[in-house]
Amino acid sequence: MARTTARRGREVVVPDEELRDKALLVHERLCAAYGCPIPYFHDLDPLSELVSSLLSHRTKNADSGRAFRQLRARFPTWEGVRDAPLAEVEEAVAPVTWPEQKAPRIQQVLRDVTERRAGELSLDFLADLPVRAARDWLESITGIGPKTSAAVLLFSRLRMPALPVDSHHHRVAVRLALIPPGVTVGPAHRLLEAQLPPEWSAQQVYDNHEALMLHGQRCCFHLDPACHRCPVLDLCPTGQQRVSHELSAEGGGALRERGQRVTPTSAPAAGPHASPGVRGDSSLPARSPAG
Repeated sequence: MARTTARRGREVVVPDEELRDKALLVHERLCAAYGCPIPYFHDLDPLSELVSSLLSHRTKNADSGRAFRQLRARFPTWEGVRDAPLAEVEEAVAPVTWPEQKAPRIQQVLRDVTERRAGELSLDFLADLPVRAARDWLESITGIGPKTSAAVLLFSRLRMPALPVDSHHHRVAVRLALIPPGVTVGPAHRLLEAQLPPEWSAQQVYDNHEALMLHGQRCCFHLDPACHRCPVLDLCPTGQQRVSHELSAEGGGALRERGQRVTPTSAPAAGPHASPGVRGDSSLPARSPAG
């Protein structure tokens, strides 16, 4: 299990070697299955990524994408969004879930950035900060959590190695016992991030997030995970228990009919447009975490 230690007044998570080795093996297996390196799905500036992430919370990817495009079409600059009548912003982002909450939140975040940057509405300066300092700066703004701060740094053209954790990623990590079952998505960020080598590039961190997320979307489903074709079944206590129960209940016949579990070389390919909501056009990501 992981332990925490204090460094320069901050709690730092230190996973044990066995857990770190397991996390790396999971990464290698899933990368082989889903085709790492995985291309970045868009190339937005960090402020645009921030708005996109705020729109995407609890919203279908197609809907958040449409809202982002509508917002950009109606207001050519983020200053325009910041200063517009609230009703107009809410109308522009109407496709998302809870536009009446997201419109004022986005405007307030844009005002906060402007105030903290002495009138400059840009997040490009984050490129000059260490990853932890950049995340802390973002998360000090009301409405920005660890998932959004990581998305801004990793998914935007900043390409900084910060690990986002979405619900799919989180579910896979819990079932693999990489994190305890009682740990929610927010606190899971530090635990899972600590399991990755600190020298990893942004591409490697991105691959880790995407591979676990894709596995949650394509195999480790919420209600009925396809454990019989999972490339990390031998590393997954949840899957092993589930398969054992199925074998006991069904005599193994049903599992045999479904076929053998996939190996890293026979898993479904993860092309750049293979999963709904994973890829988008260059003007907006089809999906982008928020939190």
